[in-house]
Amino acid sequence: MHDMNTLRGIDLNLLVVLDALLAERHVSRTASRLNMSQPAVSHALGRLRHLFDDPLLIRRDGQLVPSARALEIAPALTEALRQVREVLGPGGFDPAREKRTFRLAMSDYGSAVILPGLLRMLRCEAPGIDLAITQSSREAMLRLVLEGDRDLALGVFPDLPEGVEAEQLFVEHFACLADRETLEGRDCLDVEAYLARPHVLVSMKDEANMEIDTALHAVARARHITVTLPHWGNAPRLIHGTDLVLTVARKALALCERDPVLVVFDPPFSIPPFPFVQVWHKRRDGDPAHRWLRNAVARVSLSV
Repeated sequence: MHDMNTLRGIDLNLLVVLDALLAERHVSRTASRLNMSQPAVSHALGRLRHLFDDPLLIRRDGQLVPSARALEIAPALTEALRQVREVLGPGGFDPAREKRTFRLAMSDYGSAVILPGLLRMLRCEAPGIDLAITQSSREAMLRLVLEGDRDLALGVFPDLPEGVEAEQLFVEHFACLADRETLEGRDCLDVEAYLARPHVLVSMKDEANMEIDTALHAVARARHITVTLPHWGNAPRLIHGTDLVLTVARKALALCERDPVLVVFDPPFSIPPFPFVQVWHKRRDGDPAHRWLRNAVARVSLSV
């Protein structure tokens, strides 16, 4: 490898490309992020491989996988570039002029709660930032973040793998939804009436909702699931005119609070609240645009 202490002969912009490549693990996404052409990024990668005398990124199963040497230098590289950006001051990043697409993973619950406010903020403060939203299971979202295929994931993640950072956005509680007419003048159900009714389950998998049914199992009770859906967005429409009960995160039922034919009420048994968080790979900590986006998501979450 070249003598890295001799900086005069080294194009330090190459290190910016390397940092982006290690975060994105994809040539075209790196090119889009840095406003470069794909051939230019590929050429820079070739120069980096010569500079470090290492392949740095190896194509495997259609993806670019960091070499051991790349993984070794990635934290120091990100931190060094972060310090350089601090030296340059706030002029190094301007959200109003940023041109970039961020790839976010979230459920339709997250999209309904966070996305409207976030888009309003982006259109006002950073109109050049675009978002690409995908939906996956919790496990898949974490895997996408680890592999660099998603910049940010929003959701409920009880267990985080090594290398993933998290920030709590708010604490959510559960609520129930039922047809007003079937309640016969009541504004809630006791536990016996609740369990006597059929239920709607919103789940990405063919399994019971862990938070709700774990709480029921703790008191040796169980509910009967009549229909399982992969998305909560259509679930409230199934309640009107039926004896079905829907139990989901309360913020998902915000519009139903104003519907005169439906009733939103607290569950008749204790269900622990849960934190709703945003997660990202720690290698993105030094990216000022990514940091700005995380701060924007956190600001929006204060008003939901």
